[in-house]
Amino acid sequence: MIFKRRDKRSWLSTAREFLWPRGGWARAFHYVKHRLRRLPDEPETIARGIWAGVFTAFTPFYGLHFLIAAGLAKAMRGNILAALLGTFFGNPLTYIPIGAASLGTGHFLLGTGTVIDVERSLGGKFADAFLDLAHNFTALFSDRVADWHGLHVFFAEVFYPYLVGGIFPGVICAYACYFLSVPVIRAYKNRRKGMLKKKLAEIREKAAQKAAAKKVEGQPHDP
Repeated sequence: MIFKRRDKRSWLSTAREFLWPRGGWARAFHYVKHRLRRLPDEPETIARGIWAGVFTAFTPFYGLHFLIAAGLAKAMRGNILAALLGTFFGNPLTYIPIGAASLGTGHFLLGTGTVIDVERSLGGKFADAFLDLAHNFTALFSDRVADWHGLHVFFAEVFYPYLVGGIFPGVICAYACYFLSVPVIRAYKNRRKGMLKKKLAEIREKAAQKAAAKKVEGQPHDP
């Protein structure tokens, strides 16, 4: 195939690049910033897309962030590509503070516990939920009895508090990114327009000079 990689990457290499891109996270951040600035929409439209992407990063729907951000941006009349880029606010460097803030806020609002109690068994609850899914799937084709205890604990102590608690920090960060991005994108677009106008004026001036030179060359010379 034309687009098939010549060198097959191992799962370890893929995981390493996911956690730390080949060019580093600084380069990845500058790439996303560059793409956001060059989007053709108005600054407010792009900023609404960024709002949708950043807010989605605070939801527990991992694996569906692109779809949720795109739908939210469409409902807000924001730029969908900006929303997809905005979801990169959630990355391996920010997942831990985002999760801690969302879970801590959720348990505080629901009055169901503290962040420390959740963090101590968070990995185990994820594992129990996954094992329940696998067990219940095989139970459909065997005589095993379905067991939803692990999933129930995961929903009550992780997913639901995360969902509720992610709203407040998500909205705060989304609005902060919105108000910061509008003037930055507008200034960049105005500067780019000025540079394009200057370049176009230079092209026209060179074309006029070239036409004038040809006109002089075409005139008959006096004997």
